[in-house]
Amino acid sequence: MDTVLSNPAFVLFCILFSGLALGNISIKGISFGSAGVLFVAMVAGHYKLTIPAGVSELGTALFVYCVGLGVGNRFFSSLKSQGKNLLILASVIVFAGWLTTWGMCRLMGIDLVIGAGLFAGACTSTPALAAALDAAKAAGLNESVINIGYGLAYPFGVVGIVLFVQLLPRILNKDLSKGEAKGKDEAHAIIARSVVCTNPEMMGKHPEDIAKLSHMNCRITRLLRDGVLRPLQPSDILQLQDEVLMVGERQQLEHDAALLGHVAEGGTKALICQDEDAELIVLAPGMTNKTLRELDTMGHYGITISRITRLGNTFIPTGDTEIIRNDVLRVVGTPDAIAVFKKECGHRSTAINTADMLSLMGGLTLGILLGCVNFSFGEGSKGFSLGMAGGPLVVALILGHFGKIGPIAGYMPRATRVLVMDLGLMLFLAGAGIKGGEKLVATLSEQGFSMFFIGAVITMLPLFIGYVVARCVLRMGLGETLGCICGSQTSTPALGAITAQTESQAPVIAYSTAYPIALILMTVLAQLLIEMA
Repeated sequence: MDTVLSNPAFVLFCILFSGLALGNISIKGISFGSAGVLFVAMVAGHYKLTIPAGVSELGTALFVYCVGLGVGNRFFSSLKSQGKNLLILASVIVFAGWLTTWGMCRLMGIDLVIGAGLFAGACTSTPALAAALDAAKAAGLNESVINIGYGLAYPFGVVGIVLFVQLLPRILNKDLSKGEAKGKDEAHAIIARSVVCTNPEMMGKHPEDIAKLSHMNCRITRLLRDGVLRPLQPSDILQLQDEVLMVGERQQLEHDAALLGHVAEGGTKALICQDEDAELIVLAPGMTNKTLRELDTMGHYGITISRITRLGNTFIPTGDTEIIRNDVLRVVGTPDAIAVFKKECGHRSTAINTADMLSLMGGLTLGILLGCVNFSFGEGSKGFSLGMAGGPLVVALILGHFGKIGPIAGYMPRATRVLVMDLGLMLFLAGAGIKGGEKLVATLSEQGFSMFFIGAVITMLPLFIGYVVARCVLRMGLGETLGCICGSQTSTPALGAITAQTESQAPVIAYSTAYPIALILMTVLAQLLIEMA
């Protein structure tokens, strides 16, 4: 057995397997997930087990690069969009967490190097942990205590944020669910129903005009003519007893169908011809950063966009929905119209599901190269570098925003990106845990309770500050506020706790806007704590 445990590769995969098994254990819907690898690795490090050299650095680069690609296509645009309040709130929460960390460490005599780990763990930010470790290594400081601080603060960071967003609406007696009887998954399911037009006020108009005037959230994609549900055309005008195909979320469809008439009983027996719908990925710059209303796909191409898949989430667009690069559009139209629109989108069928390994390796190479560059502020200045975490992250954000730099594309299919990101995260946590475990017992016996207490304060105090600022200063809605809080703490489990209570997309949009700015700020501020140590 000793011979096997001396094999670094075997130890690595044992840590990954055991850590994921621990992370899959769920209590009241709460689990550690991939962070279980960190705790198992810390135990392995305590017993002086080793893993292959460079695993942590490799994992860091893979993880932050994929994170950057995932948010890059909306990061820069969010800075100039209508999400100003969300960005302000995200900044307030992150800075509050950083100031709390600095103040509590000074008050209780905790080294700021440990404080950087506490900050990253309390905010559940693995990129911040990676940046802090990178900065500590460059400065010749003890990296292992950062991992311990992260490991102590992380569990309450996960649980505390989830409990906050679940309990706050109950304490305030606010119901986010709209009192619906159906379950979340059923209510959000996107369905298609045949609707019979019986409302005289809507007759003599094109369905697109009706959708604009009535602020419909569903899409009318087809019209029954001669026993066939054919794609909607620019010249189509609704008449009494016309039958149309409407696509939307279940509960929203019930509401919008009532504006036209009623859902056809027993569905429809009409035929739908082949080759009249397609999934197209948007790669052409001329199509991006424009709303559906501005594109007017029906008027210009005879095309209806019925659904959009973005970052793995499928939703029904409205006229105000902005198309961004790498959106996958579900379009309905005649074969000729689809062929023309496909060229306008810059669609490449291989781009939807195929991973471009050349771009992945090229992007990582550029990122690591950028991370090695030392930025100095003049003679005598020590300067700083972005490191293994910051370099790949910045390059990925730029690639995600512009889509392509030379032969290197800034898009990776979601399934591939999530796989590489998870693998990188696990490798990073295994390496970080091994280092942190070396001084685990000594640090816990010396400062264990005080660090756990500080981590809890760092998690909770910014949440209350953020809530007060959002509601009393920025006048934001509760759902939007809670979504922004989740994004500001980079907590996906907490967002899941909110979406389980409401149909509104406001929390998801707020999360998506706040997450990128919080990610960048936490990464920078974690490094700043190391510089101040």
